Amino acid sequence: MRKILLSLFVLCLPVISKGQAPFPNSDEIKEFMASKTCVVLENDPFSAFNSYIKEAVKNYWNITPYEFIETKDFNVRRVNPAYSFIVLTETNFDKDKSGSRFNFINLLQGKKVSKLSEVPEICAVPLSAAGEDDMGYGYKLGAILLFMQKHAKMISEDPSLTGRKYLKYYNKFVPEVNKKTILVKKEDLSPDISTLENIKAIYPYNIRIVTEDSIVDAIARKAPNTLILHKVGPGAEKKSGYCFKMLIGTDDANMYYYDQHMINEENPNGLLKSDLRRLARF
Repeated sequence: MRKILLSLFVLCLPVISKGQAPFPNSDEIKEFMASKTCVVLENDPFSAFNSYIKEAVKNYWNITPYEFIETKDFNVRRVNPAYSFIVLTETNFDKDKSGSRFNFINLLQGKKVSKLSEVPEICAVPLSAAGEDDMGYGYKLGAILLFMQKHAKMISEDPSLTGRKYLKYYNKFVPEVNKKTILVKKEDLSPDISTLENIKAIYPYNIRIVTEDSIVDAIARKAPNTLILHKVGPGAEKKSGYCFKMLIGTDDANMYYYDQHMINEENPNGLLKSDLRRLARF
């Protein structure tokens, strides 16, 4: 995959400490709501991302008009506030000594600035480990795009919620998780909670281990009171690095849980017992 290499501050991740892109101010948020969103495709005719993002945008993007463009067009248009952008980036983190790199899907607002790192960032979500099989995230792109639009609408209505304040806002929904059904793939769970029996010993509420097709169906039909787990971690051969976890609602596109941890022997690459304990407290 050929991606635009950026060192941007990622909205969901307070762990990033370098190259921080600015959060949008109220005027820039208004510009986004009036913009045309350019979906930046990779310079690769065999790109799986291109196929996935085209289908997901056509089915789920409705907050602004959109068009698909090439990287060369992005480099010209990014200085124009009439445009916003969905773009795939590759990022690493200073605190991650494993050397892991991650793909993020970013929503940026055009601005006449000299450096790409100065372009306002509406939202960004971890998508996959760089260099890993692209098949691992395509089925969740619809839910991710719906969440990004939900977030954009939220900050357009209340610009004070931009920046790190978003964490406090979304964390208030954690107590509602146990009233909903969580859908997870077995491979996204840590080994010690990879069966329903082990899960129920910690989390006695509704949770199901399902296939990708079940998650795709839940997203497409906006299954009521249902959450999907979006987990991103490094490749199986790595025993360290960050693991990111989000629970996203299929009927309202809201984020109900976000956390990240550094992988080690006690905390493997997946949803952890500690995550379930936190969710079960309410």
